[in-house]
Parts: sequence; structure tokens; C-alpha cells
Amino acid sequence: MESRDQVPEKLSVLHPIRDAFLQVRQRSVSICGSLEVEDFVVQSIPEASPVKWHLAHTTWFFETFVLEPFLEDFKPFHPFFGYLFNSYYHQAGERHPRAERGMLSRPTLEEVLRYRAQVEQATLRLLAARSDPEVHRRVVLGTHHEQQHQELILTDIKTCLGRNPLLPALLGQDPPSAGSAPDLEYTEVAGGQVRIGALAGLKRFHFDNEGPEHIVTLRPFSIANRLVSNGEYLEFVLAGGYDDPVNWLSDGWTERTSHRWSRPEYWFLDRKKWREYTLYGPMDLDPDNPVTHVSFYEADAYARWLGARLPTEFEWEHAARCLGVTDRAPGYEDESLHPRGRSETGCGQFFGDCWQWTASAYGPYPGFRPTSDALGEYNGKFMANQMVLRGSSCATPAGHERLTYRNFFYPKDRWQFTGIRLARDLA
Repeated sequence: MESRDQVPEKLSVLHPIRDAFLQVRQRSVSICGSLEVEDFVVQSIPEASPVKWHLAHTTWFFETFVLEPFLEDFKPFHPFFGYLFNSYYHQAGERHPRAERGMLSRPTLEEVLRYRAQVEQATLRLLAARSDPEVHRRVVLGTHHEQQHQELILTDIKTCLGRNPLLPALLGQDPPSAGSAPDLEYTEVAGGQVRIGALAGLKRFHFDNEGPEHIVTLRPFSIANRLVSNGEYLEFVLAGGYDDPVNWLSDGWTERTSHRWSRPEYWFLDRKKWREYTLYGPMDLDPDNPVTHVSFYEADAYARWLGARLPTEFEWEHAARCLGVTDRAPGYEDESLHPRGRSETGCGQFFGDCWQWTASAYGPYPGFRPTSDALGEYNGKFMANQMVLRGSSCATPAGHERLTYRNFFYPKDRWQFTGIRLARDLA
């Protein structure tokens, strides 16, 4: 499956922004290589989107925010694609209802790929013709936006295949072998006044919601050396943790009751044996792998049941920085698409396995100001009723994670690779 034509000769010189743009655009298509045509259209839950829609929406982003304002003689690929593939940018126009994206059998996948190719070529021409800093900023933002959607492609197709009675595998090979989870231990972290957030002026990209950098006062605390494992979470399940309202926040108990939660998403019993659906197909539940696909409410209930708690996002960032964590650790480069147990010493699993729920509501940092244009709707408009997750998951593109990254989802959401890291107060 190919999404673009030859790169123009005048762009043969080294151009980091262009190279990153092309690399990310190609990866979006390549991660779909194991899909059948029928898989591209299905929308299994309202929160997820069809793969074809993701491929088109990320293209619409470049067309709308890069080409339309900066390319001379701009003409849209299709006059109605803005309506079909706008996600939530109200200033960019009306949108097709999110829950009905799976009804869009047309445009065809072939037409969407032609759309991608045309917009890519126009973007390359614009980069060759103009060195405008604002063009560069928007192209860089668009590449990081597309990396977010690459993760969504994988998690959204998992919701589709995981609800199919056949439980088909996306990936033919077996997942990389897992290590044995070390004993769960806690590391003490000093409190005090600590700096949180991305520093303005840094060359490395960050989203606007990661700043401004500011001071937070923390009490001393301790943080777990790894993520909670399947085996540990299974103890909660078997002990009736889902049935005891003492463990649950009121809203969480309502969600648990209305959805009849009794285990994490994708867990099931097969002849009295616990199994789990993965992108590699159904597998025996590995007790050493991190538990994943749990909501904030489940993570919080488990922590309460154990007599622990979830860290705040500030504690998570401060602890990772104090422990010398800067990026995905060695051994995570194999791009396994399922969280794995890690035989690590010290504190590990901050990146590359599961996004980690925190106890922090998603809101603005002191001094945060979104821009007034449509791009200002990227993050700021969602700062209500959601919880912050930190780290990255096995589906996050390599290089997309950083200590200050603030992911956010509604507390009931389970379809992402979300897991649990525990914290405790110090006496």
C-alpha cells in the first residue's frame, strides 16, 4: 500500500522537518499493512474511529492548517472532505457526527490514499518554496498530531477485532517474550518546591498544555518500582473487589454497575482459565505482564483496596526526573504491541508499556493561554471532566514520549493501553 509519489529532487538535501513529516506519514500507512479492506471502515464503539477516518483526518489537518492558509492557488482535494474529516475544531466548520463515522463507506480507501498523496506532495512543495517559521511550526505540530493518531489506529482497531467472536489477530507473529516482574517495592521521593512542565524556548517539541513551567509544592511520598501486574490485579478480581462499593468512587460504582464491569477490558474465562485478547490474538493471561485496559475508576478502586493510591501527575513527573528517567529504556525498541513484564532493577516501566492513570484532573497550568485561532482548540477546550495520564504505551510511536507529556481521557475510558502505578504517603 503506497500513499505518495516520488519526492521532488529539490528536496533531496537534508531537511529535518520534511524528513520527519515523510517518515510519520509513511508509518501511518505501514502500520495498517496487516488489515483487510473491510477492517478500515468499522467503528465498534462511539469513542473509537475507523482506521480510514484516521488516515483522512490526519491529512485534513495538514490541508486545513498548513496548505489552505499558506499555499498559493490552494484548492481542496474535495469540497466536502472538510465536513467529513474535521474532528472537533469548531472554528474550522461543521462536522459529521463522531458516532456515525463508521457509516462512511465512501470515500473509498483508495480515494483516501489518493487524498493523502496529493496533500503530501503539496506540503513538500510548500516546504521547498517557503522557510516561513509558522509553516514549519504547523508541519511539526501536524506530525506530532499524526503520531497521536497512529496510537489511536492501533487501539481503535483492537476494539473492533476484540469484539469479533473470532478474536482475529492483527499481527501474525508471536509477541516478544516477557520478563518476570520483580517484587513490588516503593522508592521514597523527597518533596519540596519542584519545577513541573515544559520550559518555554526549548528546541524539543511539546504541546501547549505541557506548559508553562511552574512551581509545585509536594510532600514527601513513595512511588512503586513498576506497574501493577496481571497477577496482582487478578487477586483483586477474585477477592470480589468489583463487588464491594467501599473500593469505589461514587461515579465509578455507577459506571461499574451500568456496564457490569467484573474484570479489565479484553479479559475472559475460557474453560476456567483466564485469557486476554491482544493484537496478537487471544493469549493466556501472563501474571507478570502489566494489567492494562482499565479505567481510572478501576485503577483508583484497586489502589484503595490495597491501601495505596494513585500518584498525582506532579508526583509522577518529579519522581521520574529524580530517578533519572528521561525516555524509553533500552529493551523497548522492539515495538511489541502488548505490555510486557520487565525484569528490571530500580524503578522502571515509566515509558513503553502502559499509560499510567494519575490522581490529577486535567486542567490548565498557571498562566496557560491557548491561541485564539482554531489550533487553540487542540488541547485547551478539553480541560474539564478528564483525568491526566503520564508516560506512554506499547502503541505510542518511539520518540513521541517525554516527561512532561500530558495525556488525558475520561475516567471511564478503557480502550486505550492504560495501566496502574501506585504511590503511598510517607508517615
